[in-house]
Amino acid sequence: MEVITKRQFKKHKQEYLKKIEKGAIFIYPTDTIYGIGTNAKNKSSVSKIRKIKQRPKTPFSVIAPSKLWIKNNCKLNKLIKKHLKKLPGKYTLILTLKNKTAIANNIAPNLNTIGIRIPKHWFSKSLKIPIVTTSVNITKEKFMTNLKNLNPKIKNKVDFIIYQGEKKSTPSKIIDLTKTEIKIKKR
Repeated sequence: MEVITKRQFKKHKQEYLKKIEKGAIFIYPTDTIYGIGTNAKNKSSVSKIRKIKQRPKTPFSVIAPSKLWIKNNCKLNKLIKKHLKKLPGKYTLILTLKNKTAIANNIAPNLNTIGIRIPKHWFSKSLKIPIVTTSVNITKEKFMTNLKNLNPKIKNKVDFIIYQGEKKSTPSKIIDLTKTEIKIKKR
């Protein structure tokens, strides 16, 4: 497991993006907390994150590489388009997926919806593919805020960490836009 800085990532960006595309499991910073992710189209790698987090069924969200990706792969209406203006930002929008091949089918098992994020963060701007985004923790345990409190069971199963110091924020606000009435979910 390799710990790299923003500078190192940017210097070797293509190399790391290629690793991500091939299914590397990695930890990365966002505008809220650290996330653990992988290529959202790689079913095998998504399964590995499920095992790491001990989360067999609950859906994961994805960081979309762009708003165009969202428009091409999710159902939109006037209300959703209005909420898309919140991105990039500290929001996860629950949307109906129209292109089921856009992500692996084990991201949100047996659902036709997906949580979508575009963090307001330099790392998100680097992405060309959707990646899984979920907190760095074993389900129901505290999430990682710095390297000192990274669970060793997780640390030993990731390929690399993009570390940017301690993060003291909270997870993104979830807004469910799949119903006629907007629901803001608490974490």
